[in-house]
Amino acid sequence: MTTDEPTHPIDGQIVLLAGTKASVPLERLSELVEATQADLGPRLDEYRREYECIHETPERSVFLVDEEHWRAVGERLGFGRREWDGVRRAHEEQLRRIGRRENRAEEFETALEVRTAVLIARRG
Repeated sequence: MTTDEPTHPIDGQIVLLAGTKASVPLERLSELVEATQADLGPRLDEYRREYECIHETPERSVFLVDEEHWRAVGERLGFGRREWDGVRRAHEEQLRRIGRRENRAEEFETALEVRTAVLIARRG
């Protein structure tokens, strides 16, 4: 892996925005997002079987999951409520950014009304 490869699927500006909204310091939220990617990356095939993939690029896959997903991930990784909420917000904000770039903003916003997003960085 080169240093240019992202260690997680969330853009830096999105981490900053989500951290502000969730009251989690930028450095801490970046660590949480990286820890989440380390946990979710090996589960990519499981996510493909269990959840709807709504967007995919060579860099990342985006899934829609139930609202309780982030609480369960947070508990598994030992995150406090504010921490897992910050990670959830980062994933949702990244989906919104993708939606704006891909002319799918309305579609993705509607999806977020009933579910939440999980982005998993892809390797190779």
